Amino acid sequence: MTNSPKTRSPLFSATKRSFLAGAAAGTFASVLPTWRKAEAADKYDLIVIGAGTAGMPAVIFAAERGAKILVVEKAPVLGGTLDRSTGQISGSRTVFQKAAGIEDSPDAHYADNMRINHDTADPVLTRLFVDNAGDTINWLAANGFTVRDGHPVMGGGHEDFTVRRYQWGPEGGKTIFKVMEPLFQKAVGKGKVTVLMNTGAIDLIQDKSGAVTGVVTQNDEGVRQDHMGRNVLLTAGGCAANPRMFRDLNGVDLTCEIAYPYSQGQGILLGEGAGGYVRGGDKYATLFGTVLTDYNFPSPQYGGLQLRPERRPPWEIYVNVHGRRFVQEDHPSVDFREHALLKQPGQRMWVIADQTMMDKAPDLMFRKSKDEVMAEFNAHPMFHKAETLDELAVKAGFNPAGLSDTAAAFNRAIDEGAPDPMGRQHRPVKLANGPYYAIGLVGWTVIGFAGLAVDGMLRVIRSNGTPVPNLYAAGEVIGAAATSGGAYTNGAMVTPALTFGRLLGQKMLKFKA
Repeated sequence: MTNSPKTRSPLFSATKRSFLAGAAAGTFASVLPTWRKAEAADKYDLIVIGAGTAGMPAVIFAAERGAKILVVEKAPVLGGTLDRSTGQISGSRTVFQKAAGIEDSPDAHYADNMRINHDTADPVLTRLFVDNAGDTINWLAANGFTVRDGHPVMGGGHEDFTVRRYQWGPEGGKTIFKVMEPLFQKAVGKGKVTVLMNTGAIDLIQDKSGAVTGVVTQNDEGVRQDHMGRNVLLTAGGCAANPRMFRDLNGVDLTCEIAYPYSQGQGILLGEGAGGYVRGGDKYATLFGTVLTDYNFPSPQYGGLQLRPERRPPWEIYVNVHGRRFVQEDHPSVDFREHALLKQPGQRMWVIADQTMMDKAPDLMFRKSKDEVMAEFNAHPMFHKAETLDELAVKAGFNPAGLSDTAAAFNRAIDEGAPDPMGRQHRPVKLANGPYYAIGLVGWTVIGFAGLAVDGMLRVIRSNGTPVPNLYAAGEVIGAAATSGGAYTNGAMVTPALTFGRLLGQKMLKFKA
């Protein structure tokens, strides 16, 4: 799937507002309705669309430089996705590493990042991120940010680093928000930052040359305003709560209804409408399976299974819609397992167990006892129980012949003392003692990998590589693939968002006329 605007039509068409290049302020303001002239004449140094992980630090640091700033936030609260993010951040030469006696460098961080994502992240943006991540973390620490006991660590749910540079706060993303929110409010209190809550940006104003010169907003009451600005920064998040747009940009169904509800992709649409383009959807990666409420995508998340072999070695087997095993269940690389699931039809898998496994294996589901899990079978649409494997497959909705062959091969290797067909090491029992059980899972995500293309100065660029003048972007609006590549690379989403916002506000943006 190609995400270039030459081959993909945007889902929605953003309205264009063009003003004559070089026209005096009084001239272009005069074309506006009378009630909008005063607002349009009030020119800002910076207009930030989205007050979340990237937008808040941009405002904090730009305000320190004396910039006149307008913040446009669709939600009724600040912080964006930090209310639900795990807030996992990574960086080298931090105060937390120093306290733990850890030697590290940006070069080592860069090498680890690119190793984990198989050199699929943007090298320029990744370099910008890792070279400045440590300073971002140290800034947070200087303002009260703390980390969990034992941190930094090498990993935690994703592929491990080779050095301990990964950490998060006791309350996840909320820990970061609680550090930034007072700094943001202090900037507002100085009188040069205007914040419009419950207000969305619906269009970008451009002059004849294509330079962005302002923003059109609309609040929840339907009132529209034009706001002129020297720089416009898009930090409004991705599209992981917009199923249609997510499918269009990432090439897969949005399976799980879990993302921040305001992640509707408006920032991406604004950037496209101004001449930018979208990239990164071809690098989409899935997380390794969750139990949903049902198969009506996107569906609310129901719960998770303990599928990390380093914490709970697998007793069960995992099969796809063909009833075939598709991955070594105890493979040590979570990235390997995630990419194996991504290749399966519909990102669907089933965890298959027999009665012996259900009786003897450690608890399979997070925060549920064995008795609670057993009560779900044939009551919940993802939980199935049957006396035979054929009946189980029919109930669950996958190929019975494939499951029968798969179970036979799995059992035969154990009986003969032969290597497992998929290379698995942990095989405590055969799959042979009915009744049998199947739990359906689906690959999922909370982020979008596709986003606006930007250059090394975080300027939104056209498909020919030239920048859209005065238009910048940071955070999930540039897509996870920009710095995380085609993988879930430790700290490569939250940290770049914080860092790029900080750099833009601190020194990248120019505020003089």
